[in-house]
Amino acid sequence: MAGFGPVVVEPDEPVFHAPWEARVFGLTPLVMLTTGLGTPSFRHAIERIAPAHYLSSSYYEHWLTGAATLAVEAGVIDADELDARAGGFPLSRPVAHDPVPAHLAAPASSDPRFGVGSRVRVRNDHPAGHTRCPDYVRDRSGEVVRVDGGDPVPEIEAHLGRIERETTYCVRFTLSELWGDDGGVGDTLCIDLYERYLDEVP
Repeated sequence: MAGFGPVVVEPDEPVFHAPWEARVFGLTPLVMLTTGLGTPSFRHAIERIAPAHYLSSSYYEHWLTGAATLAVEAGVIDADELDARAGGFPLSRPVAHDPVPAHLAAPASSDPRFGVGSRVRVRNDHPAGHTRCPDYVRDRSGEVVRVDGGDPVPEIEAHLGRIERETTYCVRFTLSELWGDDGGVGDTLCIDLYERYLDEVP
């Protein structure tokens, strides 16, 4: 997102900055295995962290909050017990009442709608739930440069609890299309997108 300054690269950055980060890294897949919830649900638990907490906490604190939230919501541990043991523990906000619009929750198409060279526009959707469509490509046009096999649709897995595979496309955008005249003349960016995020450009 804009306004947060440059990404700071730490020279010789260690894999983990503290032993607790390694424990969280190991604990998170165990929580997902125990709850039966996959990566989309975990990502959405992180997305639901209150903004003030999210912006003031570290990467693995996000993981810990997300994993703890899934464990509480699945009944693996009681929120009061967790709070008592940790001396206070912030959990993510609840899932929105209507997290995924009907067209994003629709059954996956069996055959690809687009081919290499197709001109497509990304739908300008803003669902309250989980999605893998980046904000900055919404309502922007690009060209399909690769058609890939089916991948599980994240909205369906996160919110409807089932696995459906859908064609994904590598779509090439000019930077000027994404960010205007400051985007860089001739420079492009390729992004993998699910079919349900795209419409054909006439």
